[in-house]
Amino acid sequence: MATFLHRIGRAAFQRRWLTLLLWVVVLGAVGAAAANSTESTSSSFSLPGTEAQRANDLLAKKFPAANIEGAGARVVLRAPDGEKITSSAHKAEVAAILKDLRNSSSAVASVGDPFTGGTVSEDGTTAYAPVAYKVKATELTHGDHERFERALEDGQDAGLAVEASGDALAPAEAGVSAEAVGFALAAVILFMTLGSLVAAGLPLVTALVGVAVSTSAITTVSAAFELNSSTATLASMLGIAVGIDYALFIVSRYRAERAAGHGPREAAGLANGTAGSAVVFAGLTVMIALVGLAVVDLPVLTAMGVAAAGAVAVAVLISVTLVPALLGFAPERSRGRARRRKPADVPNQAGAPHKNRGKVSLGERWAALILRRPVRAMVAAVAALIVIALPASKLELGLPDDGSQSTSSTQRKAYDMLSESFGPGFNGPLSVIVTGQDSAGAKAAVTDMRSALGALDDVKSASPPVFNPQGDTATISVVPKSAPASDATKELVHDIRDVAKDLKEDTGAQGMVTGVTAMNIDISDKFSAALMPYLMVVVGLAVLVLIFVFRSVIVPLKAALGFLLSVLASFGAVVAVFQWGWLKGLFGLEQTGPIMSLMPILSVGIVFGLAMDYQVFLVTRIREAYVNGADPRQAITAGFQHSAKVVTAAALIMISVFAGFVGATEAVIKALGFGLATAVVFDAFVVRMTIVPAALALLGDRAWSLPTWLDRILPHVDLEGEKLAQHTATASPHRESLVESSSRS
Repeated sequence: MATFLHRIGRAAFQRRWLTLLLWVVVLGAVGAAAANSTESTSSSFSLPGTEAQRANDLLAKKFPAANIEGAGARVVLRAPDGEKITSSAHKAEVAAILKDLRNSSSAVASVGDPFTGGTVSEDGTTAYAPVAYKVKATELTHGDHERFERALEDGQDAGLAVEASGDALAPAEAGVSAEAVGFALAAVILFMTLGSLVAAGLPLVTALVGVAVSTSAITTVSAAFELNSSTATLASMLGIAVGIDYALFIVSRYRAERAAGHGPREAAGLANGTAGSAVVFAGLTVMIALVGLAVVDLPVLTAMGVAAAGAVAVAVLISVTLVPALLGFAPERSRGRARRRKPADVPNQAGAPHKNRGKVSLGERWAALILRRPVRAMVAAVAALIVIALPASKLELGLPDDGSQSTSSTQRKAYDMLSESFGPGFNGPLSVIVTGQDSAGAKAAVTDMRSALGALDDVKSASPPVFNPQGDTATISVVPKSAPASDATKELVHDIRDVAKDLKEDTGAQGMVTGVTAMNIDISDKFSAALMPYLMVVVGLAVLVLIFVFRSVIVPLKAALGFLLSVLASFGAVVAVFQWGWLKGLFGLEQTGPIMSLMPILSVGIVFGLAMDYQVFLVTRIREAYVNGADPRQAITAGFQHSAKVVTAAALIMISVFAGFVGATEAVIKALGFGLATAVVFDAFVVRMTIVPAALALLGDRAWSLPTWLDRILPHVDLEGEKLAQHTATASPHRESLVESSSRS
């Protein structure tokens, strides 16, 4: 592997214009394909294998005119204090608002009248009007949203409190995107780390090219497969993250090889052969984690994982081809201030320190501190992570509703108004579907179902059944007494399903529960059940890859256990802040609640990939020194000398990017950003920088042992560049540097 990538690096450096042209052609081709495609994305998703999804599919079949996928809104109207919405004056104002809503868009299918539809509260102060659309929420135009909002404002000007909720509302404007903020912070950190605008700009440029290629490809594919709208966002975020990291490691290795006296082209080849090999296998572990999302059996999540894995694959290809080519355009300026220094002595096979390299680096000082007391360092780090992880045992999963939004949003105000006037369960009604073999059987089953529903403690009301034209299927709307995200509502859904089982045994009719609340409960259950299998598959496959990379059994197992510690600690921190409310004012959190169901699995996939990046880049340099003759402790010091600064910079970039999401107004985005940022902090600085060197020091030579039978069957990938070392030992790097410099002049 190292020899192959070494040749690619030298060839790309030598034929830099051709390499650049090829990537420009690729970018132009996918860009043109994306521009000419009809992009089709969706914010909805299906849940194969769940009752809520089967009920939705049945509704679409039995009630074809209902247009289940059409957008919807609920406009809530309240009279001023001490007045009734049912007064003649306020009725006229409500009628004017309803007229404006009907005229707000040609896509409006219907606007309900609260006075004829019975949607007025018992005290007569509050009413709501359902608004149904003929099209999906993504097909509504900016003008539709503007006219809708204007109708609400006219009602407010008339003295009514008018708020709205539903997917038909315009999405919140994001302002400056988190990617842009993260990109700016990455540029600052790269410049501080590398000390050169050219060297700092190179990873940013290659990351941008990679993201442009991958997102253009996703846009083209989405026209055929109607991918979820979040797919490109996740691919973009990870593409930027790993693209910067991978290029940073290769550029840093190039600078190290130049400092050792190698000429520009050979340094590019050596950097590609060593750091580039680490990039390939680090990228492979990330792709395993992302493709492993298919274990959840959620089509939208599988598509997101595969698309993001494709973005990582593009980042790897660009790193091992375009990065060496761009180094060829600025072989000296990419070195920054280092080009003014005298070349250091070439390191010996034992990985001994250079004679001319100046003061001891911070990474070496940290490694020396750990090596003096490895037992104390490891025990303290592990104990700290376990303590922080303890709240994770109380993790509660759920999907966000309008009750978790900012108190300043119209959705949250509408949610609170409905809860106050109609009860907390009104914001999460359940749809019970009953279907029989014929109309007579269905009507008898519906009567039994309504009777059973009325006997359940948490049911506030059950509406009269609505039958389809054939009369063999009916829907019953059930309003719980409890809030949508409460445990009582979850128990009610399971109780109704138990009733449906008894109904089927007695009458043969089938009963199912669906609706947004039931769908959220099924999603949470599905994610909870899939988390452990996902962890086992992803960690197991990655351990096998790392055994192949490091030719050790202990090191990969230690890497996996360290990752589990860091991710559990991040879950514990998320529960403490976002579920229990500890320090919530510090993060601008207005309300606590269950953690988004998608977050644990998505966090595991993203953080696992980044954690294995840091593991591969740090431990590869340690193993490289060990293979070249250094004893275990010297190898740890040498690895930290070369990699600690770059790994720290890569981790700080990721922390900055993820922490930027904590400033979002939505609690869901806050929690995701906080969880990812803390996970990177724990993994990069506690696990990789503390537990890993302490464990390697305690294990000594045993850390790098491999059973003889396994050693025979595993192919040797030469990740440490042993063959390259033999190759470069036969040539004088100083002579090559002079030859290349004279040829350029």
